[in-house]
Parts: sequence; structure tokens; C-alpha cells
Amino acid sequence: MDHMIDGVVITRLTVIPDDRGRLMEIMRCDDEGFERFGQVYITTTYPGVVKAWHMHRLQTDHMAAVQGMFRLALYDAREGSATHGVLQEVYMGIHNEVMVRIPPGVYHGWMCISEEEGMVVNVPDLPYDRADPDEYRLPPDTPAIPYDWARRMG
Repeated sequence: MDHMIDGVVITRLTVIPDDRGRLMEIMRCDDEGFERFGQVYITTTYPGVVKAWHMHRLQTDHMAAVQGMFRLALYDAREGSATHGVLQEVYMGIHNEVMVRIPPGVYHGWMCISEEEGMVVNVPDLPYDRADPDEYRLPPDTPAIPYDWARRMG
């Protein structure tokens, strides 16, 4: 899957190591493409577990894996998009330190492919609205998205 979905931006993150450990900036308000801040949260996933599919109509996500490794899958469900129907994969985590910007209308989900629990930090541009959540879900095996979550061996 070499296709890129329109509006999905993958930014290589800078890691600064020293004798005490390391520092990794995920997002700054002066970064190109930064629009606004909604909230920051962490979500974890156990090895081999799939969390999918999830989409927002208003919210833009900015995700970075800070522990473990993930296979992030994206599917463009936006009618009229130049990349409507395109699937994209991104490996993110300790061996590929990137931040992925996911625009509204793009379904996304991931599988933790590391042997330890993985951790993702998300900085969406809108806060979660508990009274009227902007989230739309499909099961991982939905026929609406032609994607196979099987672990890849070999």
C-alpha cells in the first residue's frame, strides 16, 4: 500500500538523547499545519490487539506512538475526496518516530505489533464532547473497508 490519503500528513519526529534519557517533541503550536488545540490523551493497546475502525466528522487527530510499535491503517471514506476509497498503512512507534495527522472523514485503526503494551498520545484539535460525541465506529472486520488485520509473518 504505497498510496497516500489526501490530508494525511506524516511528520518525522526529532528525538534528542543525552546521558539522562531522551526528549521527543510531538507537536508545537508553531508547527506548520497546526490549527488549534482541543485536548491531549493517552491510549494503550495490548500486544496483538486491534482497535478499529474509528472516524470523526469534525475532529482532526494528531497521533504519535510513544511506546511499542503499531500498524496504523487509514481508509478515506470522504465522498468527493481525490483519494476516496484509498487505504494507507503507517508503522509508528519506537522504531519509526512519527506524528500522523488524520483529517475528518478518514477511518483509522491500529494493531499493536510489539511484544509489549503500546501507548499512543493523541492531540485532537477539538475536545471530546461527552453529550454529543463526534465519533463513528465500524467493527474491525467490516466489509465496508477492504482491510485484513492478520499479523504479517515472514
